[in-house]
Amino acid sequence: MRSILILQAAISVLLIVSILLQSRGEGLGVLGADLGGSYHTKRGFEKFIFYASIALGAAFIIVALISVKLSA
Repeated sequence: MRSILILQAAISVLLIVSILLQSRGEGLGVLGADLGGSYHTKRGFEKFIFYASIALGAAFIIVALISVKLSA
C-alpha cells in the first residue's frame, strides 16, 4: 500500500511540472480560451509535454482508483 502512495505522489509531482511547463508562455485565458487571438500548432517539445500531461493525468486517476480499491 505504501508503494502505491509513493507512486501516486511521484505522478502528481510530474503532472504539476508538466502542466507548469505547458502553460509557460501562454497568455491569460478564460477557461482555456486564448484572448490574444493567435493560433499556433503544437510542435516538438510542446506537443510532447501536452500528451505527457494527458497520460500523467490518466495514470494519476488509475492509481487513485487502485488505491481506493485496495484500502476498502
